[in-house]
Amino acid sequence: MKSIDLNLLPTLQTLLRLRNVSRTADHLQLSQPATSAALARLRRYFDDELLVRAGRQFELTPLAQELVPLVDDAIQNLDRVTGIRSRFDPLTSDREFAIAASDYATTMAVEPLRRILQVEAPGVSVNFVPTSMMPFHQADFTRCDLIVGPAGYALPGESKPVFRDSFVAVVDSGNPVLAGDLIRAEDLGSLHHAVGSFGESIKTPADLFWESLGIERKVAASVSGLLALPLLVEGTDLVALVPKMLAQRAQRGAGISIIEFPVEAEPMLVEAMFWHTTRSEDPASRWLRSVVQRACAQLHGNLAGGEATRVAVMGDARPAVQRG
Repeated sequence: MKSIDLNLLPTLQTLLRLRNVSRTADHLQLSQPATSAALARLRRYFDDELLVRAGRQFELTPLAQELVPLVDDAIQNLDRVTGIRSRFDPLTSDREFAIAASDYATTMAVEPLRRILQVEAPGVSVNFVPTSMMPFHQADFTRCDLIVGPAGYALPGESKPVFRDSFVAVVDSGNPVLAGDLIRAEDLGSLHHAVGSFGESIKTPADLFWESLGIERKVAASVSGLLALPLLVEGTDLVALVPKMLAQRAQRGAGISIIEFPVEAEPMLVEAMFWHTTRSEDPASRWLRSVVQRACAQLHGNLAGGEATRVAVMGDARPAVQRG
């Protein structure tokens, strides 16, 4: 234990995952010289290059490949040893928790979560880490206590659903597509689309929905996450698929119209919270999970809203307009 600085382990873990010194420095909020120096120390300790250049990229050496699961396990165990407490009193605690979540999930959850904290844990703070900095498909439970993300993406650890939403289409209130007596999914598919992404090669529920209809979209704009999409379509000819609660919130201050799909065909979104198995019985983690569960339970009432334009997926539904 005296021959290696354990503070190097998080750097080693990130270097092995990202295989890039600059991206590791950004991820850990370190300077590039400090990260390069850490890599040099690790190379001396293991007597191995760990990262070797292959063209314009870096690849892991055979030893580095063996280290990947071992380092992950070591950090999880260290985190468990240093973070476990025999008891947790939220009323007197000043602990800081971290939750990784999308911009959409954060926007929905912060308000009800803060109301609970003000009563039960006035000294506790919860920091939301955007999944753009830590993609949800690369779960890093060493940097966060919980991950809130869509179910069905094989995230590790234990999980529990926290809320559901449905996807709707949003367009500018002056979009000509609203002028017809009947709106078909094909009509929306023929428009230029704005899409939200969550990392390379990750298909979102919106992607899967259009694929299920056999519609190939013309993507004209792409942003990270979902939060910007309703404002992105305002004043343009674009259409975007976004969660209904987000669309309803955005419609209060934007000139957009919401287009709903028939209940039997509407694309659904199930958000769940994920945590590492070693934290299942930790009192602080159990309390945090209960707070998130209760906060998200308050969201379901937000799905109630006025009439919206109805889309005929197969051409058999009449529209009813909800305009901004």
